[in-house]
Amino acid sequence: MAKNESGALERLKAALKDGTAARLYLFHGEENYLRRYYLDALKKLLVPEGFEAFNYHCMEGRGLAVQQLADAVEAMPMMAEHTLIVVVDLDLYKLDERGRNQMIELLEDIPPYCTLVFSYEQIPFKRDAKMKKLTAALAQAEVVEFARQERTQLLRWVQKRFAALGHEIDPVTADHLLFTCGTLMNGLVGEIEKIGAYASGKTITTADIDAVAEPVLDARIFDMTNRITAGKYDDAARVLGDLLRMQTEPIVILSAVGKELRRLYTARLALESGKDRFWLKDLWNMSSDYPAKLLLQAAQRVDGAWCRHAIRRCQILDRRMKSERNMDAEAELKQYVMELAVR
Repeated sequence: MAKNESGALERLKAALKDGTAARLYLFHGEENYLRRYYLDALKKLLVPEGFEAFNYHCMEGRGLAVQQLADAVEAMPMMAEHTLIVVVDLDLYKLDERGRNQMIELLEDIPPYCTLVFSYEQIPFKRDAKMKKLTAALAQAEVVEFARQERTQLLRWVQKRFAALGHEIDPVTADHLLFTCGTLMNGLVGEIEKIGAYASGKTITTADIDAVAEPVLDARIFDMTNRITAGKYDDAARVLGDLLRMQTEPIVILSAVGKELRRLYTARLALESGKDRFWLKDLWNMSSDYPAKLLLQAAQRVDGAWCRHAIRRCQILDRRMKSERNMDAEAELKQYVMELAVR
């Protein structure tokens, strides 16, 4: 990690608390909810309400002329002390030579009244060490990575969101929510609102979550493989049918199935060698031991030979899907799931 990234989020929080802001920020990372939250916080700090049209500019990076950006940066604030310029998804290292030189000149002379933010939503931010002058110009930036949050932080946030809706949720049930809906805040916001509106009791239950939440792909795949290991083929087939009706590509489903089968096999090995769910959690870098516990329960219903056979067949089908142009991938996938169910 670059020096200017270390502690950047904490410095941003402190700056907002003190009512100050740096001249140049670079926001990136997969946690879009946090990135948007802090962009909004900067806007509230720097741009007086009612003067957004004059002092706040959000620009799409694709096709943006550097001179257009320079004009916005240099424009004096109107009836305010600051301007805020946000540029979304501009690949700085893919500018042509002229644009790159203009950008270096701009970055080296940002006016004291302007805060410029490069925000990455759809494309990743990657440095190119070969472009030393541009990298040097960006060295002054506060580079803030909004990474996926740790379990403890997420649990506090989830409980606060539910509390705002008049509900409470215990850590075990919150773990079930994170397992079902994923650990990105951006996706959890809408699910929490749905669950909060549906729940009749003050305390959120797993039944409330299962009734209205939209499971992420990994949760659906676990549900399918779990039903297979339990001998419930019809239920597994329904889960697969739902995924296909949602137009999930067969190769994507198969890839997720392969990952889940490998996790299941390691859980089987853990049982045979006396290892616990915490070993499994660490092995797969899980945010909590909740999915590890579910895996160990599923692994009790299969043996190592079944796991190895399932993984081999998955690998063979994966190669075929990627190499055979005229294959009926949906039919082959359904056949594979049926084969897994007949043990």
